[in-house]
Amino acid sequence: MSVPEQDAVASVPQVVGSFLEQRKEQIAQRWADAPLFRSVFTVSRDEAVEACKAVVEALSEVAVSGRLEDIAAPGFGPVRDQLGRMTQTRARAGSTPAQIADEVGGLRVSAVELLREEFPDPAAPQAQESVLALTLLLCTLRLVVMETALDANAELIERQRQQLLEVATPVIKLWEGTVAVPLIGTLDSARSQVVMESLLEAIVDQRARYAILDITGVPTVDSLVAQHLMKTVAAARLMGAECIVSGIRPAIAQTIVQLGIDLGTVLTRASLSDALAYALSKQGIEVSRTDAGASAR
Repeated sequence: MSVPEQDAVASVPQVVGSFLEQRKEQIAQRWADAPLFRSVFTVSRDEAVEACKAVVEALSEVAVSGRLEDIAAPGFGPVRDQLGRMTQTRARAGSTPAQIADEVGGLRVSAVELLREEFPDPAAPQAQESVLALTLLLCTLRLVVMETALDANAELIERQRQQLLEVATPVIKLWEGTVAVPLIGTLDSARSQVVMESLLEAIVDQRARYAILDITGVPTVDSLVAQHLMKTVAAARLMGAECIVSGIRPAIAQTIVQLGIDLGTVLTRASLSDALAYALSKQGIEVSRTDAGASAR
């Protein structure tokens, strides 16, 4: 029985929703061979078919609700994660966002062909309106896929950024009871928080009594950077470690003085080696220089 014969007074969105539900298997079988699904579900075609069915069911629910142009329609909720994973897989395979969008748009042809078969006269007004509604619904699906992909990419970028921050702020064990964080590049709030967390974790793990913050590689120091350093020093003290700031170059020292920043409570040393020598001496370890000439003899 055709869709119009089944419900002559049904609205166009309801007609489309009913069609999607009734022809779900046929649509899924065709979509399973489309690049968007075939390249993702490579182990089993049945798995691809089931994934396609889930998407068709979502589209049917959205159509019945009449929210054909609403990317926030509840019907899209159950398949957003799946669509996101699919687009990420395609992206990792080298597909651009434009190519992924085209692949989603390519699903329209087979679905529209099946919809036209539902009408005795494909040129009838209701048939044309139904095709237009289905096309609009699939365009919305395309937007949902792109939005989901962008959100997933944003999360991936944020995770990578966090990982880079952690890699860029390594905590090094210099000696028993002494750790150091060599800072390179600009310090902002996010990175300063990572520095503090990493340093405090190292103090606990290494049972460190001395922690060195080396800012030799920090190009500039302003009031915000100084504030972050003060907070890190204070947090280290609360953990039972004495914190030493090293690597304050002449230009940075002048800037600190001109800004009126008070580092009087912070122990400082000119270089990382000076800071390490101080930490070792406080632990009763004496460091002496050897005579290179005598050693050669």
